[in-house]
Amino acid sequence: MNGGLLVAGTTSDAGKSVVTAGICRWLVRQGVKVAPFKAQNMSLNSFVTREGAEIGRAQAMQAQACRVEPTALMNPVLLKPGGEQSSQVVLLGKPVGELSARGYHGGRQQKLLGTVLDCLAELRGTYDAVICEGAGSPAEINLRRTDIVNMGIARNARLPVLVVGDIDRGGVFASFFGTVALLSPKDQELVAGFLVNKFRGDVSLLEPGLDMLHGLTGRQTYGVLPFRHGLGIDEEDGLRVSLRGTVRESNTAPPVGEDVLRVAVCAVPLMSNFTDVDALAAEPGVVVRFVDRPEELADADLVVIPGTRGTVRALEWLRERGLADALRRRAAEQRPVLGICGGFQILGEHIEDEVESRRGRVEGLGVLPLRVRFAPEKILTRPEGEALGERVVGYEIHHGVAEVTGGEAFLDGCRVGHTWGTHWHGSLESDGFRRAFLREVAAAAGRRFVPAPDTSFAALREEQLDRLGDLIEQHADTDALWRLIESGAPQGLPFIPPGAPA
Repeated sequence: MNGGLLVAGTTSDAGKSVVTAGICRWLVRQGVKVAPFKAQNMSLNSFVTREGAEIGRAQAMQAQACRVEPTALMNPVLLKPGGEQSSQVVLLGKPVGELSARGYHGGRQQKLLGTVLDCLAELRGTYDAVICEGAGSPAEINLRRTDIVNMGIARNARLPVLVVGDIDRGGVFASFFGTVALLSPKDQELVAGFLVNKFRGDVSLLEPGLDMLHGLTGRQTYGVLPFRHGLGIDEEDGLRVSLRGTVRESNTAPPVGEDVLRVAVCAVPLMSNFTDVDALAAEPGVVVRFVDRPEELADADLVVIPGTRGTVRALEWLRERGLADALRRRAAEQRPVLGICGGFQILGEHIEDEVESRRGRVEGLGVLPLRVRFAPEKILTRPEGEALGERVVGYEIHHGVAEVTGGEAFLDGCRVGHTWGTHWHGSLESDGFRRAFLREVAAAAGRRFVPAPDTSFAALREEQLDRLGDLIEQHADTDALWRLIESGAPQGLPFIPPGAPA
């Protein structure tokens, strides 16, 4: 078997990432050696592979669904937005420059097609099947000429395409029909059919519409996935996505101790790797919320300043909102604060930035004894160490180099009183360390909170991925999916006018 499939969507956030992960987990449980692939990803949530390459977190989690180690081949192009008009381009895990959207789509993107196809071919030569994820919608007709992630990759690699639609948003039939009808005849030949996501209610009420859709397009629906809370994985972007995140919704266990622990996460601009706080929310009795006003810090037992792609911009935003002063007061009162990556840098004395914002010297909050200098080379590592008497593993993604001049050592960063700072993402996924850290936070906050003794974040992740596999197995036509992956799109699929504009 040397199969493949492209999971496209009628829109962004239609469920492509979770459907791809679900298909991967279903296949691996059938004994298929499978890998994920996304040619081009735009995301501020990224991960570092063992070889020191930066890829999207969604692809890292899809690799976990496949029970394989993630590599740069699985996400050869990663775009990390730095504002409304530009992004850092990460190619095969390493940053290669900053480009405007016009500059990227104006020529650079098409030049990357050969690299993308080479990566996909290498994966297909190694694995029985490769399940590819598209981006946005394949019917973005203004971008089709330079597309390397949707129909561009499908056409070049002859991949059948499954279009996912989020019925919870409404208009799914029009979205399915319109997606196909705006593609060229050659592109339409590869669109095998549809998969409905997030359906609520009696599926028999939907079936007449699916029959009519088949009559209109000549394409079958490969499944209707029911709406389930907390079925996300580490998705790509946005506070809106984070607020309905996987572990936060799925954990309903009561607190072990007498109190809950309230965690406030500052929703800084260009927030990156907000998935760090999922491990906190995995603990029974920990309540995580995102905040953007100083008064929302008042009842928080712990405040987290997360990573950001724009450290200086985030610092200015904290000052504009009055959060900077509230954080200083909080630290002076010995109330717990944790800064991660960019949040760690913000807590320092000053930042020298000629790389990211090019603003030169900018004063930090002055809470922790460190000075930060932004270097042209990005640091991409998978560190291991010990803190609070527990083993910790994490990953680092940053240009800022911290010179720590005092305080106590803490995960290659430092702590002063009950303010901690580190560049390590993912450290809170280490169960023993997370419990020890929460015990310190609870003691400092005066809360009778007790971490659960048996919460395993890795086990929760596996449980989520199995639930996604179950959805595919139970609610998709797996026999038809198997034929699609193995043999490609059905022959003779009808053309739906008008097709793509000339």
